[in-house]
Amino acid sequence: MELALFDETELIGRLRSLIGDDAVISVAEDMGGFVEDFRGRYRGAALCVVQPSSTEQVAGVVRLCAAARVPLLAQGGNTSLCGGSVPATQGVPPVIVNLARMRRIRGIDAANGSMEVEAGCVLKTVQDAAADVALLYPVSLGAEGSCQIGGTLSTNAGGTGVLRYGNTRENVLGLEVVMADGTIWNGLRGLRKDNTGLDLKHLFIGAEGALGIITAATLKLHPLPTHHALAWFAPTDPQAALTILGMFQANCGSRLSAFELMNARQLQLVVEHVMDRRAPLEGAHDWHVLVELGDTQGASDMESVLQATLEEAAEAGLLEDAIIASSDRQRAALWEVRHSVTEANKKAGIGLTTDCAVPLSAVPAFIEQATQAVLALNAQIGIVIVGHMGDGNIHLVPMYTFDAWRALPDQAAAGAAVRRAVNDAAHALGGTFSAEHGVGQTGLPEMAHYKSAAELSIMRAVKSALDPANLMNPGRLFPAAPL
Repeated sequence: MELALFDETELIGRLRSLIGDDAVISVAEDMGGFVEDFRGRYRGAALCVVQPSSTEQVAGVVRLCAAARVPLLAQGGNTSLCGGSVPATQGVPPVIVNLARMRRIRGIDAANGSMEVEAGCVLKTVQDAAADVALLYPVSLGAEGSCQIGGTLSTNAGGTGVLRYGNTRENVLGLEVVMADGTIWNGLRGLRKDNTGLDLKHLFIGAEGALGIITAATLKLHPLPTHHALAWFAPTDPQAALTILGMFQANCGSRLSAFELMNARQLQLVVEHVMDRRAPLEGAHDWHVLVELGDTQGASDMESVLQATLEEAAEAGLLEDAIIASSDRQRAALWEVRHSVTEANKKAGIGLTTDCAVPLSAVPAFIEQATQAVLALNAQIGIVIVGHMGDGNIHLVPMYTFDAWRALPDQAAAGAAVRRAVNDAAHALGGTFSAEHGVGQTGLPEMAHYKSAAELSIMRAVKSALDPANLMNPGRLFPAAPL
């Protein structure tokens, strides 16, 4: 066994000398918010938490931890829904590298449509900075007021803008990464075309910190839509919603920005558990869709197309009711309903959030088959559905009341069985168990179950090449190879 150059106590002392006493947290009571996820589902142990303020400090931290053979866990806003941002309950406690102090916007090149930011920048701050120069960073999600750019990059976050702009991966031009040995790779290029070898940034986007620590990024910006047209409508069922999506795609082209689906139970939870949220439509409806168009001009034309498409759907018997936002205030209120689902579900009970994506044509079948599979396990489980129907990503959330969850004799086994039932339905339809949340702790067994031996072998080879000592977020993303 290779000996460490110094022990853990000495490591903490050297970390303090490197980045300052106030940037190292080693008292267990003070690490609570860093070792537990925001829903209180996952909690692990850490040797300490460090908060470097520069890329050079991150590199120094990595070199010290590598010398001491201590693993590292990069952490952003700790908003993960799959336990990906806190230590695992097993294994050697890591040093958590929390990047909250690295929050500078280094520069905006408006003519190039790009922005260089540090990994600790909050997503909403980046969006606002882009808007100040009439540009758009299009990644948008419910946690945008607290999640950090590094976390969205590490999970290849999706959100409500994927239909038009793609996932995070499609909106990154370059990266700066600290490798497992402390080497700094500066790939902060603002180029849209570069064929000089492998596009290395894609190794780290979606890698959940298991190959290196992202410290900065060059983000791709888009023209800022200044005019919007938004409607909330009740389709008769998911198949009707899919047909209406096709109508909007045909009639609106690239101006179609969002097409978000939820069932009645999800809307009910938002109205019941989040202050000042109201149901947009009168009466009871089983299904709801928020649809939005956006452009830099032609507001009245967009409203006309929006209304005409809804009328076409109504005449075909595909929807029951609809409203069109008549003001920016009403538009914001409708988006607040959509963005409140995570808060509502956290308050309502124990929701076993899933993150499946299937081909668009298979969305109705997935909803039906996954629902039936869950109810076959437990007919008393509530089924909450919210999803980005425009890109096939449906969050089907089996929901337990708090009392029902506490009464389960084996919560871990019950949760695993329910999630597997949902994921099996997606897999059978050519889908995936993780579309935008990442793998984290929840999805690691699913990686081993669904990924082919060839895929896992390739992934492990990359991990071994870039992190031979297995110190970067070990035990995540890469299931252990069979003996």
